[in-house]
Order: sequence, then C-alpha cells, then structure tokens
Amino acid sequence: MSDYKASEEEKEVLEKYLLQFLNLEKRFPLLPGIENQEAMAGLMGLEPEELQKLRDRFASNAKEAAIELLEDPDVADWIEELPFEPGDTIVALGDSITDDLQGWFNIFQHVLEIGLEDGDFTFVNSGVSYNTSTDALKRLNRDVLDHDPDWVIVALGTFDAQRLHVAPNRTLVSLADYWENLNTIEEAVGEVTDNPLIWMTPPPVITEMQQQIRLFHFDLFEEDLSQYREILTGKKGYIVDPLGERMMDQDDSVEDQEEGPPGPAAWNYLSDGLHPSLSGHTNTVKELIRFLALAKEPEEGASFETPDDYEGFEDEED
Repeated sequence: MSDYKASEEEKEVLEKYLLQFLNLEKRFPLLPGIENQEAMAGLMGLEPEELQKLRDRFASNAKEAAIELLEDPDVADWIEELPFEPGDTIVALGDSITDDLQGWFNIFQHVLEIGLEDGDFTFVNSGVSYNTSTDALKRLNRDVLDHDPDWVIVALGTFDAQRLHVAPNRTLVSLADYWENLNTIEEAVGEVTDNPLIWMTPPPVITEMQQQIRLFHFDLFEEDLSQYREILTGKKGYIVDPLGERMMDQDDSVEDQEEGPPGPAAWNYLSDGLHPSLSGHTNTVKELIRFLALAKEPEEGASFETPDDYEGFEDEED
C-alpha cells in the first residue's frame, strides 16, 4: 500500500468537487479489492476514517435537503399520490448527476423513507459517473435488470451530448444511437416490469463555467442538449421536465424575462456549471415528485418522429 497522503489542497479538491462522484466500487465492481475501504482510501491519499467522514457528510446533506423539502406542504401532499406500491424496488440508471452522493436520487430516497409510512421501498442507485447511454446499456443487466425492478428512472443524455476537444464537430453519441439505446433500454426493462419507465431529461449546463474546468476534455452546449431532450419527449412513460427548466432562475423579474427567457441559475450548479449543486438536485426531486403525483396516467409527451436524416445536421457539415 502506498504511503502517499493527499496534500491539504488535494483534500480540498476532493471534498469540494471530486469525492462525491468517485464511487469506484460502481465503476469497477469486479476488482478483487473493491470492497476494501483501506485500499479505496489509499487511492485517494486519505485515511479510511477521512474517506468515511467525507462520504457521511454528503449523505447527511442529502438527508437534510429531503427534510427541508418535506416542510413544503405541496411536497408532503404529492408524495401521498405517487404511483409506487409498498415493497417496490426503484432503480435509477444514470450518469454522474445520479451517481452524486448528495444527488437527486439519494434525496428522493430520503424523502420517501421519511415522508411515507410503511413504504418499505428498495432503492438502487445505478448511476455511474460520466456514463453515456451507450455505457449504461452495456451494464443494464447487472445494474438494473438483475435487481428485478418495479420502477426504473432513466436519467441519461448529458454525456451523450459532449463534444470532445479532439472532435468538436460531432457529439460523442449521435442522436440516432441515443434513440436506439433508449429503445433497447425500454424494451429490456419492459421484460421485467409492467410499470412505465420514468424518463428524466438532461438539465441545461452553463457552458462558460464548464469550459473553465481543465479536468474536462469536452464541451457541452444547450443547443445540443435540447435535441436530446426532444427525443425523450417522444418516449412512452413519465417524462419529467421535458423542457429542461428545473435549473432556471424562477425569481427573474418581469423586466428580466422580457429581455429573454430565464436561464439556468449559477447557484443550482457546482463550479463546473454542469453538475447540480444541492439546490439544483433539490429542484430536480421536487419536479420529479410533482410530475409523478399530478400525472395520473403516463404520457407520451410530444409526438416525436424519428428524424429522416440521422447521419448529421447541415450545421455540423459546414
């Protein structure tokens, strides 16, 4: 075991940004030592106690956010109208926005466990950081179907839309492949549960903030993300936040709105302008609960037909 210990500066980066997404046991589940907490801590230059303390802090943040949400009388009423049955297994398939230790799915779990009596739900967080829909499809059997889910929430698309610095003229996963990946996920999940899928659209990003992070070798743009959301609005099931509005500044003045639609609020994101902050995740949970409670029947959303030309767009060819 290496004797290297993280510097105070490195620990600060881990605490304020990286650690909540470094769930290596989910990314490399077959490694023989993956359950060894001392080994995991050593990879990060931490003592096992330091690692556990930081992870506990994120878990506490998620629980506190859930408690605050339940103080909203609307949320307290909505959770009584959710379509879940006692004993249901709820699985979330997603990327780092889902994998986040203080993310929306962990907050959602706490809301239901605290707010509902006798729910007895099983929650499985199958988010893996930076996954595209193609990556998620590869692990669908192990991370979703093997859990025999009653409900599956799919939250993918953000990293499909990335434009690598080495290939900026195309998105990493084409709209055609994204469409096919979602269809395959839908068909496979339909073999294990009769309940409709719950589709969570990718949130907007603040590109100017995201481009300042040297860690990233890609860029994300709203004009791309909006096209992936449009594909999701054509799916059968529950389609949560079809327009990607949950990160917007809801307090914009009338004068501000006259100048243009409200944009995503910086406080709803971490410093990268990509991953939601605790307030951004809380907005997501509130919108998820609101939609599931008020949508008495699953909807198809907009009638979206497969584009005739999936091989590229004219502006990409210029």
